[in-house]
Amino acid sequence: MGKKSYSSSAWRGWRYFEPRYYMKRPKRLALVLVVCISVTWLVYDRQSLNREHQEDIFRLKEEVTRLQNTLENIKSHMKGPAESIQNDEKINKFHEGVYVEDDPISIQRREKVKDAMIHAWTSYEKFAWGKDELKPQSMNGVDSFGGLGATLVDSLDTLFIMGLDAQFKRAREWIAKSLYFNKNIEVSVFETTIRVLGGLLSAYDLSGDKVFLEKARDLADKLLPAWDTPSGIPFNRINLAYGNTSNPRWTRGNSILADSGSEQLEFIALSQRTKDPKYHQKAEKVIKELQRTFPEDGLLPIYLNPLTGTKSAGSITFGAMGDSFYEYLLKAWIQGNKTEVVQFYREMWETSMRGLQSLIRKSTPSSFTYISEKLGNALFDKMDELACFVPGMVALGSSGYGPGEADKFMSLAEELAWTCYNFYQSTPTKLAGENYYFREGEDMSVGTSWNIQRPETIESLFYLWRFTRNKTYQEWGWDIFQAFEKNSRIETGYVGLKDVTTGAKDNMMQSFFLAETLKYLYLLFSPPSVIPLDEWVFNTEAHPLRIVTRNSRQEGLSVDQEEKFPHHLHGRKEGRMDYK
Repeated sequence: MGKKSYSSSAWRGWRYFEPRYYMKRPKRLALVLVVCISVTWLVYDRQSLNREHQEDIFRLKEEVTRLQNTLENIKSHMKGPAESIQNDEKINKFHEGVYVEDDPISIQRREKVKDAMIHAWTSYEKFAWGKDELKPQSMNGVDSFGGLGATLVDSLDTLFIMGLDAQFKRAREWIAKSLYFNKNIEVSVFETTIRVLGGLLSAYDLSGDKVFLEKARDLADKLLPAWDTPSGIPFNRINLAYGNTSNPRWTRGNSILADSGSEQLEFIALSQRTKDPKYHQKAEKVIKELQRTFPEDGLLPIYLNPLTGTKSAGSITFGAMGDSFYEYLLKAWIQGNKTEVVQFYREMWETSMRGLQSLIRKSTPSSFTYISEKLGNALFDKMDELACFVPGMVALGSSGYGPGEADKFMSLAEELAWTCYNFYQSTPTKLAGENYYFREGEDMSVGTSWNIQRPETIESLFYLWRFTRNKTYQEWGWDIFQAFEKNSRIETGYVGLKDVTTGAKDNMMQSFFLAETLKYLYLLFSPPSVIPLDEWVFNTEAHPLRIVTRNSRQEGLSVDQEEKFPHHLHGRKEGRMDYK
């Protein structure tokens, strides 16, 4: 009896799984189907909600960081974070390919810098569109560099990196329709190269838009006659329409070291992109000429004779008129991916670094490390703010040394950066003067008291933060940015200061404020995967250029085969005299 009861009960339970049962009872079949569909929908809906929740978090994060546009635009031009990690033990301090998660403070600060860029750019668009520079107080533009839209071209890569797509597109349209170079104007070869040619090449490397490369090649062809000298050392000024060349009268016919030795990155990059070797051959011949008689300490005077190639009398300095020559020795080696073809650049740079150490002094009583200047056999205890690019350069080059030497140079970089930061902190406005004197027992005192929004100290803080991950350098950079916001920002743009002691304002927004100062500040608070230094090298106007391996086969003909101060100087690297 019990067995029969058990079997009957079991059978009655299993019958609900038999299709025959429901075929005779359509209402129950409909109910089951409704239940199944409801359960399926509920499970799917919860999964969908979970996915949507995750997507919302992702979108919110992307909106907060404001990096989505930048990463999407350059995705095809940059390696993934994992692919960028350096394997060489000699450069294990370089973490450029390692993604570092944003922290809230960096996000907020980066957005503040971006807001500053929007304010500067909007003011330029409104009052000086197409002009070289904006005069914010009088709300008009001025053609400081021959009318080539210097601020517009200089700002292209900053706009791109910050994800300001609408502004970038408007600038691109102006370049395509309105920028041309067949003008009867005399321009600085150097300033035109680093600002305009460098800006166009960087915009091409970032965006892939060939209009920038075409304009770059057109400009370079106009500049090339400057190198047609017996020594290969270029004249520093040229008429774009007729190719007439000259040097400023105050140089007594000489060319300037920084002007002549700081076009290699741009012209090498142009040859690589166009597959035409004539550009890099012209620019590299200058370095080969200087290499022939390179001094044991690697330090050159600021004047060169373009006819004979000899070094004329002049001061030796890492400041105005000398600075970027040493910078490009290192960066041309990096740009070529450190191959044998470019090893001579590195060797010359290391020689110059031995000479740099002979200029290092310490102040009293606080032992600030500074770089003195040399005239003849005499040292002068003066350092330009321009020379504050040196800490970043030394940090960038330290990895090429063995462990002991690398540590020594990194320590020097950090000591110099502390001095440069104090150039800012030592004034009432917290903005640095143009140069400083170090007198016995006085540490540092302002020499020339204006500030024209220079980027060099921030540039070095950017490099040191990238290599050390020490957030102190971000804090210093934030202090400097706040000082610019307090003293330089006005309703119609940003201005410099006539006097960093009184805070009296000038009437100029320098193109390099947008191209360099704000860009380096933005990158200082960005993850290191944005423009990683194992894939990009910055020219002296902060325009990032792609690193491309150089070898003799790719370049066709081997380049190894030998073939009184001014009253007013406007250029960033030349400094300014008789400033008003």
